[in-house]
Amino acid sequence: MESSAGRSAVTDAAAAMAGFLAAGSWIVAVPLRDFAVPYLALAAGIAVVGSADASILRRKPRRTTPADRVTLVRAVLVACCATMAVPALLNGSSPGPSFVVLGGLAFLLDAVDGAVARRTGSSSLAGARLDVQTDAALVLVLSCAAARSLGAWVLAIGLMWYVFVAAGQVRPALRGVLRPSRLRKIIGAYQPFAFLLALTPGVPEGLGTGAVALALLTLVASFGRDVTELERSHRKPVGYESGAELVN
Repeated sequence: MESSAGRSAVTDAAAAMAGFLAAGSWIVAVPLRDFAVPYLALAAGIAVVGSADASILRRKPRRTTPADRVTLVRAVLVACCATMAVPALLNGSSPGPSFVVLGGLAFLLDAVDGAVARRTGSSSLAGARLDVQTDAALVLVLSCAAARSLGAWVLAIGLMWYVFVAAGQVRPALRGVLRPSRLRKIIGAYQPFAFLLALTPGVPEGLGTGAVALALLTLVASFGRDVTELERSHRKPVGYESGAELVN
């Protein structure tokens, strides 16, 4: 029989998916020109929440913490943003202020789940992975939403963490432990901030473009520094999953 903690993980995963499906269905209820667009939009959101759910369901033992639940709420918000971004991408329109509001909430809650974890003494490696995974999903969704107005080059920001994780599958050195870095955290937090600024209605295009360009430059520098550190210490024991510190 599953433990109560295991049931809690399953319940939280189901609640996150149900919450997104309710919100996502309402979002795509707005009339769209292409019949297939609502299904593509929902699929994008399901992929975000499904990835977060898979992260907690494959834990052994299965359990969730209060901080995990905050992160799951963030994942649902990111999924709603993904659902809004798909029609905007396909129709060449702007995601609109609602997108920025939801993305902003997901961004601000990033500080909450960490605080909850520390306050409740429930910090864990699994929770950190879920948090970083959600951060990366938010940046990817924001980069996709901004690509129409700023150009495809901004996708490099959203894809960089995923490329790093994939590279770690063929280069074991990239799965090493990174020393904690306040600068890394600041750079990681700046990425979604820059995109949200650029996507906010009324913000001058030049300001938004400059902010995102700076985000790309700082992210490349951060990844470059971390890859160099990992390569230099690759003979040391490793115990941290690919990319789990890089965008946190």
